[in-house]
Amino acid sequence: MTTGTSKAGAVRATQPVVRLQGVVKRFGAVTAVDGLDLEVQQSQVLALLGPNGAGKTTTVEMCEGFGAPDAGEVRVLGLDPTKDSAALRARIGVMLQGGGAYPGSRAGEMLALVASYSANPLSPDWLLRTLGLLDAAKTPYRRLSGGQQQRLALACALVGRPELVFLDEPTAGMDTQGRLLVWELIDSLRRDGVTVLLTTHMMDEAEQLADELVIIDHGKVVASGTPAEVTTRGADGQLRFSAPPNLDLTLLVTALPEGFEPRESSPGSYLIQGDINPQVLATVTAWCARIGVLATDLRVDQRRLEDVFLDLTGRELR
Repeated sequence: MTTGTSKAGAVRATQPVVRLQGVVKRFGAVTAVDGLDLEVQQSQVLALLGPNGAGKTTTVEMCEGFGAPDAGEVRVLGLDPTKDSAALRARIGVMLQGGGAYPGSRAGEMLALVASYSANPLSPDWLLRTLGLLDAAKTPYRRLSGGQQQRLALACALVGRPELVFLDEPTAGMDTQGRLLVWELIDSLRRDGVTVLLTTHMMDEAEQLADELVIIDHGKVVASGTPAEVTTRGADGQLRFSAPPNLDLTLLVTALPEGFEPRESSPGSYLIQGDINPQVLATVTAWCARIGVLATDLRVDQRRLEDVFLDLTGRELR
């Protein structure tokens, strides 16, 4: 799959496509973004992650020109997004949650309208076909499924051949087939030289798609790097296994060497973190045998991105 997206006018590879330096944004007494530094390079997919209220939306909106920082500097494609908004809009694509379409408009009409704003758009029919929407081209927006609405929003973001695309929860509401299709398209964008700034709450999506991850909380960067770097930095190995839920782990804690704290990370899923060696593995299997439990899906690996994310940002709902 190829997008045919033009690279004409792209910034030099040595200059970041997106650069934020010391950015601060306040709303009354609330500091939404607090001294944020961020860079996105050309042809890179960067996933901006964080819990609700972490400052992700505010950060992206400043990059899109919908708000100016109170302090610091934002540059997108070498331009000031607020002062140079007219020049910037022709070079970026923005995918919004909910799509922003008129409920009565037909999918094909909506995409054709957005395409008409571009000097050199992609073929709307090609995009509809690529995103599995051709049969829904004459369907009113309000009658599209949630996944179809998301795919139409993505098509509208891409039809103008942008150099930089902002994607907000691009696969929300999609089934497995739809998610894989969008993942393939995002990978094609990267190969075509398009830069992608992605926000998502799906950690597997971020690990699958992103070249770089930036996790923010309370408006500050708390971790950054490649998915492998973020999940292994400062982490020991992990032993995971599945068993009946709500097991009493008291005897296992006693049997394991000091410093190991087994826990039930979710019902029926158990995690032991530390320097996993053959002795630890033997201790766990012996404990399972002693209490008459068959451990399944037993594996040794590094932390998942979801574990790192929760460790850094907390487990409470916001």
